[in-house]
Amino acid sequence: MKVCIMCGGEGTRLRPLTFERPKPCIPIVNLPSIQHLVSHLSNLGFNDIIVTIGYKGEEIQNALGDGSLFGVNITYVREEVKLGTAGSVKNAEEYLKDSPFLVVGGDHVTDIDLLSFYREHIKGESMLSIGLISIDEPCEYGIAEIDVNYHIKRFREKPSPGEIFSNLASTGIYVCNPEIFDYIPKDKKFDFAKDLFPLLMKKGAIMKGWLARGNWSDVGSPQSLREAEHWKLQDMRYTDLRGNVTVKGAHVIGPVQLGDAVTIGENSRIIGPVSIGKGTKIGENVLIGPYTSIGEHCRISHDCKVFSSSIYNHVDIGGQSTISGSIIDNDAKIGLLCSIENDTVIGPRSVLKNRTVVHSGTRIWPEVVIEEGQVVKEYVLNDAFETSHSGS
Repeated sequence: MKVCIMCGGEGTRLRPLTFERPKPCIPIVNLPSIQHLVSHLSNLGFNDIIVTIGYKGEEIQNALGDGSLFGVNITYVREEVKLGTAGSVKNAEEYLKDSPFLVVGGDHVTDIDLLSFYREHIKGESMLSIGLISIDEPCEYGIAEIDVNYHIKRFREKPSPGEIFSNLASTGIYVCNPEIFDYIPKDKKFDFAKDLFPLLMKKGAIMKGWLARGNWSDVGSPQSLREAEHWKLQDMRYTDLRGNVTVKGAHVIGPVQLGDAVTIGENSRIIGPVSIGKGTKIGENVLIGPYTSIGEHCRISHDCKVFSSSIYNHVDIGGQSTISGSIIDNDAKIGLLCSIENDTVIGPRSVLKNRTVVHSGTRIWPEVVIEEGQVVKEYVLNDAFETSHSGS
């Protein structure tokens, strides 16, 4: 069975996390998120994978290789110019034209049974099937109206108030027959939701919906990224010690994953599920709460508290600081007595000096220096990097 994974976007909405990596390579539980996706697809039997790449595509190739580590075969198709979602799949037509195939976004994190979706499609008569899921705020997605036979009667992309005729949102996961290529122009920007779906409905082609059950996110915001990591940590069922671990009178309540050469200081407490990468050192009297991941070679100093946060590699956190529901990127340095509030993103190589307070919902761009005692209430940008943070 074939699947096309679309990985061409720049992930501007997730900046500063995507300045130096593509969106599918943002870590989730210390692994690039696309590795979780490919593992899930492999476990379901999708062993022939075509990956469309654009922005920083070499990082995706490094993360996946030829697919052999995941039990799949991966073919890469580069997108030299932005072609939109349907256009990028059209660009890979030569690898997809001989049988029905699954389409999924490279930024998707899900445990949905996509094999059942695929089987349901090939039993039916539709040219294209859309995975639909009920959500509370559908205005940021395409929504569909279906009848009792799951035929799609209406579809609207990002509806305004008064246009929300359904809370069934498109997951951006499709099963397609090769005939769709007859409707997608070559070498032209063309989207599934904006262009292809209206065209197929106008032509009278049958499109069906499939009601998905399970966890799904397209990781479009730091909040959804944290939620996706929460799911993955929740899946941990046991404690996994991967090498030599030094624990000095600390209290560890699993499940936890601890990498090689992790050190946990006296009277510290770790409440799982938690993942800590190799070479990380936890000081004394540190409290690390559930749903936290800490990367490799980090230093968490004495009397710190870290709750439900994602801390990437080589991060240094000074004593008596508190990190809550935040994401801290590689090589950032947090001083003494700092407070990083919920839904905050700290960019790579940023320096927050002692007694810094960062208000919730704030982002700090790479290599920014926040002076001692400052209170950060809004985004802090760095003109050496692009400043836009809207879009895809």
